[in-house]
Amino acid sequence: MATLKNGLSGGFSGKVGNIIGSSCRGVEYIKSVPTKMTNPRTKGQTKQRSNFVVTQSFLRTFIPIIRIGFQEYAVDGKSAFNAAMSYNMINGIKAGVMGSELDYKNILISRGPLYCSSTINAKVKDYKLLLEWDSVNSENANPHDKLMVLAYNSAKAESVYDINAGRRRDASTFIELPLNWSGDIIETYVAFKNMLSTMVSNSLYTGSFTV
Repeated sequence: MATLKNGLSGGFSGKVGNIIGSSCRGVEYIKSVPTKMTNPRTKGQTKQRSNFVVTQSFLRTFIPIIRIGFQEYAVDGKSAFNAAMSYNMINGIKAGVMGSELDYKNILISRGPLYCSSTINAKVKDYKLLLEWDSVNSENANPHDKLMVLAYNSAKAESVYDINAGRRRDASTFIELPLNWSGDIIETYVAFKNMLSTMVSNSLYTGSFTV
């Protein structure tokens, strides 16, 4: 209920509908009440936020790889990290029992035109991720290309990686895994980059293993 001041031609104090009248030091003020959102978070908005959080939490554990792996898509003010977010939120997320989950097989940690390899084999032994690949040069590959390796531990939300794990011509390499990862499951990826780190391959998912 509002109270009129100075008759119909004056101001008022109180509330009428969604209008509030008040005065301060002889000055009359009128303002509208903010409209309340009946559904501030739609299912689509909630899903998008969930996808964002899950993807960001994963990618931020190996930012140095992302900076190299998505550099070609860091354009128009977008960072390499943002480019990786955009790609993997669309292609690397799936619906799970508890909501959005990482779809490890479809995630890319590197995206580019450099030739990768026709065959890459991975296994875990004695707290090491062991990798072997076909070192035959093809297309734009060079024997001096470097291998980037990532091992992600979802239980601990941690990554171990090496952006210079070996040369293409070496045909094999390994990275050490933490002792406190014993019994944990890791998701593994590799990608090649040229000597100057200016060109990269699409990454390859090389499997899930128990340490």
